[in-house]
Amino acid sequence: MQVGLHALGIGDGARRPVIDAVAGAAERCGFATLWSGEHVVMVDRSSSRYPYSADGQIAVPPTADWNDPMIGLSFAAAASSTIGIATGVLLLPEHNPVLVAKQAATLDALSGGRLALGVGIGWSRDEFDALGVPFARRAARTAEYVAAMRTLWREDVASFDGEFVRFDSVRVNPKPVRDRQIPIVLGGNTDAALRRVAAWGDGWYGFNLDDVSHVAERLDFLEARCREAGRDGARLRRCVALRQPQARDVPALADLGVDELVIVESPPADPRLVAGWASGLADRFLEAAAP
Repeated sequence: MQVGLHALGIGDGARRPVIDAVAGAAERCGFATLWSGEHVVMVDRSSSRYPYSADGQIAVPPTADWNDPMIGLSFAAAASSTIGIATGVLLLPEHNPVLVAKQAATLDALSGGRLALGVGIGWSRDEFDALGVPFARRAARTAEYVAAMRTLWREDVASFDGEFVRFDSVRVNPKPVRDRQIPIVLGGNTDAALRRVAAWGDGWYGFNLDDVSHVAERLDFLEARCREAGRDGARLRRCVALRQPQARDVPALADLGVDELVIVESPPADPRLVAGWASGLADRFLEAAAP
């Protein structure tokens, strides 16, 4: 099992010197992936419940800096050479899928094929309203957007005729590095989210799960949905972040078939302290994950 780091894009992790320091230190320590999430806008009083905390409130204050993940990860990729980069997650229905296909393929090409595109359907009605995007049917919109993007990556001259997106005989270059594909990793912990993973995802990013038993229950549900869909669940990349991860959780997660434990931590504000911070996390979790 690998260990990833979700530390970039917010607060101090949005600053260029810290991004450079985290990317370099994480790569040297042996972390598998650098993850970065997204919110285009935040509001002081949300009308929507945050689905990943007990009180329904997101821990990030609305005044915090929050980078665009595609741009932030491009800086992380430039400051490293081998570590994976992943959006965790990009709120795909808020975007134009043709533009996202172009941006993702460009980032994948410039990073040497290191990008995993984590996507979610979003939970904040306020954010969708600010962007002028319908909140209703966002799951269907996301599925169609992914199908359109895969078409653009796969075909030299691409056409698509859907409910939410249409284009005819267009070229989008560059193409992704790995057989014209970028892995689509779906976020979300609900039954509906896992059904989407089983139906058309390349992987799952479970976020802020309670503990190992919660992971086990969700993986059992996902495996059952994969069987119903005629898919081999073992071929999916399974990445999880726990609310309070402990080194003792690592062997149990590996036994469950988790591919990557993602550690969610805020980096130090002083980039000079990042190397020691990353090394401390590696000592706790990477040593436990070693075969």
